[in-house]
Amino acid sequence: MDDLEFLRREFAAEEGSFLAGLRPDMVWDKAAFTRLEQAMRRVCAAYEGHDELPRWLVEGFWACSDGVRDWTGHPAFPRPAPEDYYNNAIERLFDLQYWFVMGESPYLPGTPWEEL
Repeated sequence: MDDLEFLRREFAAEEGSFLAGLRPDMVWDKAAFTRLEQAMRRVCAAYEGHDELPRWLVEGFWACSDGVRDWTGHPAFPRPAPEDYYNNAIERLFDLQYWFVMGESPYLPGTPWEEL
């Protein structure tokens, strides 16, 4: 499956996706998040500098960054990993949203994306 098809399934919160696990199950699957984040990163790179973006992707990046922050911000959301992990992951989603919409990475050229 290519990255666009993968993101279409993720943004639709299809069964087995990272987003489907967050709501209503309140489960943060680290491996599923990594797959989502890496696909989003590759799509950002592919669309960098484009003047036109598919609406469904813009909506998906926006909903993902805001939604994950909102869903995991609930006091009852279980956090078995260190708090910094979740904070960094949510910041990463906002960095990816910025990159996708603005057409350029928020990091200086050549700066590696730290694995979470």
